[in-house]
Amino acid sequence: MFTTLLMAGTFLGRLTGYVVDGVPMSLIVEAFFLLMPALLAKTFSMSILLAALLSFGRLSSDSEVVALRAAGCSIPRLILPMAMFGFGVALLTFGFNETVVPNATKGSLEIANRISKEKNVSAALPISRTEIQKGKLRLGIVAKNVNPADRTLQGVTLISYDDKGEESFILLTKELRYTGTQNWEVTGGATLLSPDGATVSRLEGRIWPEQISKLETSFTDLIKERDDDFDALTMAELGARIEKHRRDGSRLPAQIANYEYGYWNKLSVPLAAIIFGALGGVLGIRSHRTGTAAGFALAVAIIFLYVMLANFMAVWAQGGAVPAWVASFAPLLIGSIATGVIMWRRNG
Repeated sequence: MFTTLLMAGTFLGRLTGYVVDGVPMSLIVEAFFLLMPALLAKTFSMSILLAALLSFGRLSSDSEVVALRAAGCSIPRLILPMAMFGFGVALLTFGFNETVVPNATKGSLEIANRISKEKNVSAALPISRTEIQKGKLRLGIVAKNVNPADRTLQGVTLISYDDKGEESFILLTKELRYTGTQNWEVTGGATLLSPDGATVSRLEGRIWPEQISKLETSFTDLIKERDDDFDALTMAELGARIEKHRRDGSRLPAQIANYEYGYWNKLSVPLAAIIFGALGGVLGIRSHRTGTAAGFALAVAIIFLYVMLANFMAVWAQGGAVPAWVASFAPLLIGSIATGVIMWRRNG
C-alpha cells in the first residue's frame, strides 16, 4: 500500500510521460523496476508501523493482551519483541539502501538520460547552472543549447555577482567555448550590460571580460546531471562528496546542509523502523474492539505527521537554524518520547 502511494506521488507522472512520448514499453518496465528499490527502502519502516498496529490491535480484540497483563507481563515487555523485530528491519533497510538502491537508482538515471537524448536528437538542449566559489554565488549561467562535440554553449546569458551577492554585470553572447584546463572564452561577439541597463558595451574577439567573474568549472562538470540524488550514492560516497564541496567551496552553505541532511537520513530512515514498531505496538493495545480500517487510518496519519515534521526540519537545517544531524534525528527523538509517554500511561 505504502509503495503504491509513494510511486503514485513521485514517479508515476514520469512513467506516464514516457508512455505518451512513445518510449518502448520494455524500457518503461525496466525503469519501473529500477525505481522500486528506492521506494521500498523508504516503506520498510512504514510497514513495521502498520504491522504492529494490526497485530497488537488483533491481540487486544481477542483479549490476549488482557491475559498477558493478568499473568504479570508489563507493556514494555509486550512491546520488546516488536522493537527487536524493528531493529532487524532497520539493519536490513540500511544494508539494502547501501547495496541495492544506489546501483538501481543509477540505472534508472541512465535510462532517463538515454530517453531524454533520444527525444531531443534534433532539438536544442538548454541548461541552467550556477557557479559557486568559496561558498558564494558568483555566476548564473543560462544556455539555449549545448554542443558537446566542440565543447561550446550557445545563446548564453551570464549574470555575475559581487561579494555581497548582488548582480554586478550581465553578459549576452552567441557562444561560450571551453578551451581546456578550466578556461573559457567568449566567441562570436558579446554585449555587456550593467544590472540597471544604463551601461552597454559591445565586445569582439575571443576574450573573457574582466567585469565577469571567472568560470572555473570544466565543460564536463558544467553540463553533467545533478549530483544531489542521494539514492544514487552510498553513505560513504555522500560523505566524500560533502567533504569535496566543503574543501573547494563549490556549494552554498544551504546546499551543503541539504547534503548533510541526506547523509544522516541514511541512518535515521532505517532506525525509524524501531520507533515505528514500538509506537505501533503501544497504540495497537486498546481496550475496545477495532477494525483493520482503523489501523490503516492511524498508520497513514502517523506517517503523514512524520513526513511533515521531517520536511520542516529539513528546511530549518538548510536555513542554518539547527545542525543537519539534529534535523535528521529529531523526528525519531519526538517519536521515542511519545512512545515512552504512551507506554507509561498504559502501563499504569
